[in-house]
Order: sequence, then C-alpha cells, then structure tokens
Amino acid sequence: MAFVQPVTLRSNGLRLEPLALAHEDGLAAAAADGQLWRLRVTSVPEPQETRAYIETALQMREQGSRFAFAVIDEATGRVLGSTSFHDIIAAVRRVEIGYTWYARSVQRSHVNTTCKLLMLGHAFDQLGCHVVGWRTDNFNFASQRAIERLGAKKDGVIRGHALRRDGTIRDTVMYSLRAGEWPESRAHLLSKLELHAQAA
Repeated sequence: MAFVQPVTLRSNGLRLEPLALAHEDGLAAAAADGQLWRLRVTSVPEPQETRAYIETALQMREQGSRFAFAVIDEATGRVLGSTSFHDIIAAVRRVEIGYTWYARSVQRSHVNTTCKLLMLGHAFDQLGCHVVGWRTDNFNFASQRAIERLGAKKDGVIRGHALRRDGTIRDTVMYSLRAGEWPESRAHLLSKLELHAQAA
C-alpha cells in the first residue's frame, strides 16, 4: 500500500483534491493568470502542455514518488493552482512539498498559507512523518523566503543539480522541517491566517 493515500484536504474555503485529467482546463487557466510558464525558475506548464503535465503527475503517483493536488476555491470551483507531496520515502517517513504554483491573482493571499497548513498537518499528524522537505532553485529568492517563513531550516545547496526549462543548469537549495518543529510552525501559520482575515 502506498504511503501517501488519496485524500482531499479542506480548510479556509480551499480544497486540495487529487489532481486529475478533469482539472486540465482549470489548471491551464490558472497558469495563464500571470503567464506563469514564462518564469524560468518554475515548472508551470505552458497551456498546450497542461495535459502532459497532469499525465506525468499521475504516472508518478502510480510509482509512489509524487502525489499531486489541484487547489480549488470551494465557493467558485475555480482551480487556483497545484501542489504536491514528492520524493516520498516511506521507510524513513519523509516527504517533500513542491511542484507548487498558484495563479498570480491569488499569490500573496491566504492560499499558500492555507495549503501549507493542510499539507504539513497531513504529513505530520496523519502520516506520522519525521521530516518534511522542500527544494527550490537557487535564484528563486521568493520561494526561499516563503519556505524560511515556515520555520524550515536550510540543509544546504546541491550544485549543478537539475535543468531549468531554458536549458541552463540550476543549483538546488534544500530545506527541511522536523516533527518536533511542527507545533511552532503550525502556530505561526495560524497567526498568519488570522492577519490575512483581519486585512480582508
């Protein structure tokens, strides 16, 4: 049995449901909100590549290495983006969170904070993970700041680690959060959500 089983997570008006081919049009529309595929430090699919992007995620789910979610606005049914558990290592109870991107119109909102709260809660409280990791491009400074705000610790940099969409080779910055650090991180995320609610 796969370590990460199909699950739908809900909170704060958002729903994370298993990514499926039925999300193709919504995912393409989310990526078009800001033409996110033009950012060289992300893996957002171009419109014509959306189906292949989903099919790859489904293949990785079958292999047990990645479990992708569609991020849905519960009130409207609109697809806001996608995020995944990946590099799943059941033997040591470790997952990473990545392949994360959102339509530009919901960036810097409650969406990412809510998704991280849901996914970290599931990883630590339901799956019993010992550690959750992240990896990001060395030039994706916004992503690095966002990960650090979660309370994650920088583990190091893997040099010459992966290809970017433009063919250049990236260094990858690695982060992790251990189970014992989760309560403080959860309190921080809940506090951020309260501030979002007050500002709304």
